[in-house]
Amino acid sequence: MPSAAPFSGFCRDCLKELAAAARRCVACGSPRLLSHSELYSLTLAHIDCDAFYASIEKRDNPELADKPVIIGGGKRGVVSTACYIARIHGVRSAMPMFKALEACPQAVVVKPNMEKYSRVGREIRTMMLELTPLVQPLSIDEAFLDLNGTERLHHDPPARTLARFARRVEQEVGITVSVGLSYCKFLAKVASDLQKPRGFSVIGQAEAVDFLKDRPVTLIWGVGKAFAATLERDGIRTIGQLQTMEEADLMRRYGSMGQRLYRLSRGQDERIVETDGEAKSVSSETTFNDDLSRPEELIPHLRHLSEQVALRLRKSELAGQTVVLKLKTADFKLRTRNRRLESPTRLADRIFRVGLQLLEKEADGTKFRLIGIGVSDLTAPDLADPPDLVDPLATRRAAAEEAINKLRDKFGKSTVETGYTFGQRRRDQ
Repeated sequence: MPSAAPFSGFCRDCLKELAAAARRCVACGSPRLLSHSELYSLTLAHIDCDAFYASIEKRDNPELADKPVIIGGGKRGVVSTACYIARIHGVRSAMPMFKALEACPQAVVVKPNMEKYSRVGREIRTMMLELTPLVQPLSIDEAFLDLNGTERLHHDPPARTLARFARRVEQEVGITVSVGLSYCKFLAKVASDLQKPRGFSVIGQAEAVDFLKDRPVTLIWGVGKAFAATLERDGIRTIGQLQTMEEADLMRRYGSMGQRLYRLSRGQDERIVETDGEAKSVSSETTFNDDLSRPEELIPHLRHLSEQVALRLRKSELAGQTVVLKLKTADFKLRTRNRRLESPTRLADRIFRVGLQLLEKEADGTKFRLIGIGVSDLTAPDLADPPDLVDPLATRRAAAEEAINKLRDKFGKSTVETGYTFGQRRRDQ
């Protein structure tokens, strides 16, 4: 195992060790050098895939490589993500599609393929777990990693292990990631955003307070637009201003959030990487191109989404005991309705039928722009969907669904359609 002490840094492309004053790697000529006084003592990292969905689409279609790409769909939809070329034109995640296309009319719009993105996400997650068992996913494309104690395993300090990982993802998966390395979660996540794409940034403990003092308060987790406006009214705009205030004063003004402001503004974050952060629910939703109100218009979407949820449950080897219906009205008001089942389910039929009962109470002429269905209270599938003694036909429907699933697995999703979704799947594609 190499001794870390004499080295001030290394080349991120070839991992050659370098002197602190070097501007390019003497071995490969790369300018992508990494040097920091605490580089070899830090162990907590945040890894974030760069423009994840768009990067996968560009990987799979080289013709898109130099074009602005937006992942989204429909004139009423929103941007899921955008490549960096589109971001230069002002396109941002969660932006309405019509605004995104106004900002970047030459953009190529690609409908999301969540099954493909999930597959790539799992591949990268597996590679993360080869570095350390302490991986805490935050979403499909980002996670915290604690590499403390892994030096003996990888024969390298965590910084070099992470650089090797980033290079491996680029070579084997075909997309890029950005790495933030620090001593705490808060600053590791901040660091991963500093040099995107293909970034690797380090924030050490000695520099944390100075690094933060000129940054806006919105950098702190939990400080959204509304709370930032409250702080603005109180004359607080920068983290440095928070650093001059007493904890008791901040808590008196802002309650428990005041304590968070006090601690994070000073780079104090004692949260550990937790590995039990499994998904709490599985759901699927769609935004309509035009508002819908009639049950006969909404039901095919509900059935199609129920089938998507059931498919994800099967692939994840999960079941859920509470069905949740989500509706968003034309004026953007959100309605959620739920019902707990007597036993867990992973069947599209049960999910759909409960969702339909919930929908019938809401379909009163109100116009909706979005519908979603999902399950929560997730559990292992062992006790899911026992024989229904009250509804004998339910067992036959479950058997039919299993047969349909086998056909779809073998021949494709559109091989068999139910009466509810006939034609709907093609319209959604």
